Amino acid sequence: MCYDGIAVETAAILFVSSSCDAGAERSGSGGTLLEVLTMRCWKIVLLAGLCMALAGCRDKGPTKAELARDEGISYMEMGEYEDAAASFENAYALCDDKMPKTRADILLYESACQFRLEDYESVKETCTRVLDLQENADAYYMRGASFLKLGEGEAARADFDAASLLTPGDYGLFLNIYMQYEAQNLSAVGDEYLQKALRAEGGEMEDYYQKGNIYFYLGDYAKAQELLAKPAEAKHRKAMLLMGQVYLKLNDAVHAKNSFQQYIEEYGKDAEVCNGIVLCELMEGNYDAAISMVSEALELEMDDSVRRDLLYNRVVAYERKHDFETAAELAGQLLEQYPKDEKAQKEYDFLITR
Repeated sequence: MCYDGIAVETAAILFVSSSCDAGAERSGSGGTLLEVLTMRCWKIVLLAGLCMALAGCRDKGPTKAELARDEGISYMEMGEYEDAAASFENAYALCDDKMPKTRADILLYESACQFRLEDYESVKETCTRVLDLQENADAYYMRGASFLKLGEGEAARADFDAASLLTPGDYGLFLNIYMQYEAQNLSAVGDEYLQKALRAEGGEMEDYYQKGNIYFYLGDYAKAQELLAKPAEAKHRKAMLLMGQVYLKLNDAVHAKNSFQQYIEEYGKDAEVCNGIVLCELMEGNYDAAISMVSEALELEMDDSVRRDLLYNRVVAYERKHDFETAAELAGQLLEQYPKDEKAQKEYDFLITR
């Protein structure tokens, strides 16, 4: 189930940056609410692919179904959500009736595309098709989010409650439900779900991390720091990374960098932690060091959102060096790769006036 991986996917939430003036660095993957919702379903393809590989699509052949599914994923990566939805529907049709789990996973991908297209009625219908196949927390969540977008509050709450009952220990689910309500200026309703998560019993390192994660999102960095201290000391990977982000929010670049360096010593270098160090260098005015770290990080494997943030922060570093020509050139290149990036567009518009 997609929610099994929600603790990882909420990393996108952790690094959402607030609105800033031109020249402000961007922290982490910068995921929007829609990006978070779509990312919830990326892990589904792994399960869907495994099911197809093991069971096959008996009537019409696994190869055709896999190709249609992979085509849909490629379209999603390119932002071509209408074509992606059509490909997933085709993949669904190519699967055997005896494969309800695989069909459900493919439909969840289709519903994510429909959500991106703001076709909430279709999301409701597609998620209902999933639920006709099986009980599924993802389907309840996405259908609930669509009900909420359409102003159907009671139906949304019913679906959110159903998802919560299926995965009562999923902190990420509760946080994402809160985000949906927050987006509709209904934070008080969403807070009920957060309180359920924060009241949950559990003394494992993951419990401390997840509760710290929630407080981080809420902007209570002191409480987040308190909860993250124990798992970070125990070398909990995500807690160590998040603790560095907490220190950045507290404008403590020294301790932030120390947290990131400890992470590297324990787990090795990855692009996300490198971006954290870039932010520390920018905060301390070490712009050449920031640029050097970006170059080093770009040699590593990473999600596209992390790459975008690294490239953006390199622009910021050159701008703060007053090398506006190079900054503008790099900002233009960034926009060529991410033409819908509003923050990059704002930065570019600012730089070409210098």
